[in-house]
Amino acid sequence: MARRRRQTLVLFFLCITVVAPLAVYTDRLATTPTFVAIDHLDDEIPFQESLGAVKEPAWPIFPKKLSDSNQIHAHSGNDAPVSGAREIYLSNAGDRPNRVLSEDIKGTRSEAESRIKQVTNEEGKHAGLQEGETKGEEMPTKFHKTISKTLSVNQDLHNPEMSSKVDSSGLSLAKVQQFKDQLIRAKVYLSLSPSRTYPEFIRELRARVREVEHTLGDATNDTELPKGAHEKLKMMEQTLAKGRQIHNDCSSVIKKLRAFYQSAEDQLRAQKKQELFLTQVAAKTLPRGLHCLPLHLTTAYHSLDSNKQQFPHQEKLEDPKLFHYALFSDNVLATAAVVNSTILNAKYPENHVFHIVTDRLNYAAMKMWFLANPPGKAAIQVQNVDEFTWLNSSYSPVLKQLGSQSMIDYYFKSHLAKSDGNLKFRNPKYLSILNHLRFYLPEIFPKLSKVVFLDDDVIVQKDLSSLWAIDLKEKVNGAAETCGENFHRFDRYLNFSNPLIAKNFDPRACGWAYGMNVFDLIEWRKQNITEIYHHWQKLNEDRLLWKLGTLPPGLITFWKRTYPLDRSWHVLGLGYSLNVSQKDIAGAAVIHYNGNMKPWLEIGIGKYRNYWSKYVNYDQVYLRDCNINP
Repeated sequence: MARRRRQTLVLFFLCITVVAPLAVYTDRLATTPTFVAIDHLDDEIPFQESLGAVKEPAWPIFPKKLSDSNQIHAHSGNDAPVSGAREIYLSNAGDRPNRVLSEDIKGTRSEAESRIKQVTNEEGKHAGLQEGETKGEEMPTKFHKTISKTLSVNQDLHNPEMSSKVDSSGLSLAKVQQFKDQLIRAKVYLSLSPSRTYPEFIRELRARVREVEHTLGDATNDTELPKGAHEKLKMMEQTLAKGRQIHNDCSSVIKKLRAFYQSAEDQLRAQKKQELFLTQVAAKTLPRGLHCLPLHLTTAYHSLDSNKQQFPHQEKLEDPKLFHYALFSDNVLATAAVVNSTILNAKYPENHVFHIVTDRLNYAAMKMWFLANPPGKAAIQVQNVDEFTWLNSSYSPVLKQLGSQSMIDYYFKSHLAKSDGNLKFRNPKYLSILNHLRFYLPEIFPKLSKVVFLDDDVIVQKDLSSLWAIDLKEKVNGAAETCGENFHRFDRYLNFSNPLIAKNFDPRACGWAYGMNVFDLIEWRKQNITEIYHHWQKLNEDRLLWKLGTLPPGLITFWKRTYPLDRSWHVLGLGYSLNVSQKDIAGAAVIHYNGNMKPWLEIGIGKYRNYWSKYVNYDQVYLRDCNINP
């Protein structure tokens, strides 16, 4: 009996000392959270999963040599990226999410440079959480704060190509270009055949492309990008990193890029041809407002009494002591801008005289404009070129050529005639004798000794009085040279394959510009310049020496007879170039809209338009009636 009592006592103490503690410990193990320490984080992060729930990941893990955060990705059902050097997969039963934590392998970066990506598992699909979001159960506060800090770090810190563009405010002024570069790479990946075996990747990449295109929109600089653009940039870069893993064969990417480049070159070439054609068409087309204006002015002119159709100050027209301008044009609005700008910038407007020559169709309209808008104390004369009886085909070879059948076929029956591939030489303005009157200045102004020729597409910004005081040193033509530009050399205008041209001229000689020229009419008559012009025009009847236009025969006629003016007198390019210096424009006496993009056309270059439009009074009744606006 005593022995049985001892056994019972021993069993009792065994229960107290062994079994009970085991039971208590086991119960606490089932309820107490396990702590997993993560490097570089000051606090331990509690998880509700037990250690026994840790499993091997269901996704492929890439080798350690691909440890860069842009290269290591775990692929889920929709290929959501998981970056980092070491992956810890914690899964549990039921609907609880899997969390993926990433850390840097070397531990050399600060806490703010660590990245933690969360990937949730929902019906077999995993998607990365954005900052401040949770799916499934809420995370503890310390862990949530850590996520908020670490997600603020830019992925660009991991990318050597983009890290150079990072500054204190994020990306520098290159974000738009990076977006465009991403779109190119994305389209390459989408077009490669290996991508078709990864439908989830294709869907994700297409979604990223749509996001980037929507974000980019019409933005041309970083300040125009919407909020959230930086996040879209990072997300696209992560998706593209997966594409680099799929397409590890560089040769296929190179071939596709080469094909893209060739296609882009072909499209660009076609677009340039189309642009050239449309620009030429627009340049030759008369806008509705400019067609309406002369009609209204002509009607108004013929309703005037004959005694009101004359200009004042007619006694100044032949006074050689005054400053005389020659302007030949059929464009009323353009002529008005030239005259207005000259008068408004003249120190003594009463000393300036304008001689305008136009055609029969615009003669009444041109007179009416300046009768309704007189140029102050300056004198003005409007002449009709059809009234120049001395200018006929028997005297002028160019007038004879303009009326020839070959010239008519060239313009109106080009499919039958031998036409030129360059559309600019087919502009009908070359059919107008107004374009060639500049070679007959002594005949038009027999009593004048010096005249300044102005094109109708120029604007005068300074007083031009001192031009008449320049000593041309027995030269006939004073002009601004353009030898700084290769296309203004002689060989760009004359046919040096012709022995007659090659024998007489230097192909690398400096060209000069029409548009603002000082002509010494005394020297002109003395050197018989008009006959020199006629001689070369006869030799070029078949257009073998030069194409159509007035600059090529001008270069020939005034060869070694041109005095170079300072370039600040005449700045060109505002009708074709986007790169004319603002400093040059501001310092120029005359700016020239040479080219097809005239300021009165819709195709005019916007940033230069104000220099012209400020000399046009858009409140004038005729302009309002014709709906001509700035």
